Amino acid sequence: MTMPLKKLLLSLTLCLFAVVAQQGPLFAQEAPAIDRSATGGAQTLEDILARQNQLKLDDSFRSENLGDPEAAKPITDQLGTLGGVSDPDLWRALRYNKADITTQARGPASEVLMQDGGMEWLQFRAGDLRTYGGYLLLGMIGVLILFYLFRGRIRIDGEKTGQTILRFSAIERFAHWMLAGSFIVLAVTGLALLFGRVAIIPLLGHEAFAPIAIAGKWAHNNLAWPFMLALAMVIVFWVAHNIPNKHDLKWIAVGGGLFSKGVHPPAKKFNAGQKLIFWSVVVLGLSISASGLALLFPFELNMFAATFAKLNALGLPQALGFGELPTVLDPHAEMQLAQLWHAIIAFLFMAIIIGHIYIGSVGMEGAFDAMGSGEVEVQWAKEHHGLWYQEVTGKSAHHEKDATPAE
Repeated sequence: MTMPLKKLLLSLTLCLFAVVAQQGPLFAQEAPAIDRSATGGAQTLEDILARQNQLKLDDSFRSENLGDPEAAKPITDQLGTLGGVSDPDLWRALRYNKADITTQARGPASEVLMQDGGMEWLQFRAGDLRTYGGYLLLGMIGVLILFYLFRGRIRIDGEKTGQTILRFSAIERFAHWMLAGSFIVLAVTGLALLFGRVAIIPLLGHEAFAPIAIAGKWAHNNLAWPFMLALAMVIVFWVAHNIPNKHDLKWIAVGGGLFSKGVHPPAKKFNAGQKLIFWSVVVLGLSISASGLALLFPFELNMFAATFAKLNALGLPQALGFGELPTVLDPHAEMQLAQLWHAIIAFLFMAIIIGHIYIGSVGMEGAFDAMGSGEVEVQWAKEHHGLWYQEVTGKSAHHEKDATPAE
């Protein structure tokens, strides 16, 4: 693999979201050119220091210096890099996946005996992924606690009518709860597998954690299917209602009334905030499903090399200052990238859903009823989805400021 896993993941993330943020040790810089004439082409102290400092090193002086396999036959005639093949040449060929390997096993990765990206994958997974992913989730929870302390629960401002109106049908609620339930189990089991070594084992011990890990792995693999089915269902049910319209601009301009009492911007079935949640679920859900399928079927769905080729063709990595991304990746590198991408998307997904759960439960009075019984208080519907109320009833929502006719 010609580029560190950290840089591949971060450059892909920045390309997809078009964010320019080059800071920290995750962004490897080019190592300065090194004169190896004095060493006869061997590596130097500068090479070793460059790797320790995570600089991008041109190691072709080793990867291309594999000797002459033909001159090494028979094996007793091994002479070294200038004639034949020495043991260092052999190990370099294995490391860079250039050795002529024959195995009884048949498969995409069966002939790769050595792959040097595993340690970097492990360090990123056990280091930055855990650290910043954990900070993201704790930060979201902290923000919601502060919001609740300062804003309190968003109450129904007008007088309750005691009447209800159907907001979501049974099949819509079924799809929502199947998506929500499977996602929660997937999130909990994923976090347990990622943080188990540092959080659960010190508390419960290895023996207690072993069945937890086995059960978590089984649940994580099998609940992926209802998650993907439910994701497809909610897309079909709600995509037409989540197309942006001009009313969303007014909703955004006043923050949806979330920060001020008595402010109720007009909204149809879904307001701008709910549309942001919906499209986040769609985009992140499809992405996490694709990487999850690659992990469920190892070495079968190799997506990153093809994705990098498309990004290179668009010029996005070059525009962000990364240079071209590698378009040839060995099977293990594809799996490592898929696992890390899966986890990164999962953390973003969980942070968004934590906010969604808050608003749909303790954050807003009457919101849970929409997905609980499917029936909502009429006054709640008038205040939070006045245009939708007018559409389904033909009656005005009676907003003094927002009596905008339905379109």
